[in-house]
Amino acid sequence: MKFGPDHIVFTTYAFPWASVHPHGTLTASSIRDASVDAGPPEIRTRAGETLFVSWEDKAGLAQFCLRHSIPLVRRFDVWGNLLEPFLDTEFGPEHEAATDARLRSAGLPQSEIDAIRERLTPLMRSYNFDSGLWEWCDLGLFDLLNALNGSLVDRALLPALGDLNEVYQWAMEIADLQQRT
Repeated sequence: MKFGPDHIVFTTYAFPWASVHPHGTLTASSIRDASVDAGPPEIRTRAGETLFVSWEDKAGLAQFCLRHSIPLVRRFDVWGNLLEPFLDTEFGPEHEAATDARLRSAGLPQSEIDAIRERLTPLMRSYNFDSGLWEWCDLGLFDLLNALNGSLVDRALLPALGDLNEVYQWAMEIADLQQRT
């Protein structure tokens, strides 16, 4: 990334469905907020798209946001909660119920929570277990996008998800859910 006086240039961006892929410019006025403490750091655009920033650019992002009065926020990680069942960790019923309660509080009905997880089960199992990644702490939107990008997964699973541009937009809408409610 390169930080200009009133814009950020993404020199390479890995997710082909993103507005800044493979390289693009994002003006300060098009940024709603940023989270430098997320893993990895995130920019949320006014259009509701979440864009990821490398750890190396964290300080530059924080300074850019300060210069342009862009709020630095800590937001509820909808995708981290949705993808929790695909971690290499066992959770008891009380923990699972608390996770689902947080998601319902963010605006997702239980039927939608269940449908999202069911839709993504083959992909996320391939990403975390079949690949040997065995992540046990956190899977989020960044991991979902890596899986959609074919990283660590059996690419034969991707067509069942439908048009990946539409899946990307769907994932962004869900990530932005709490901001819309």
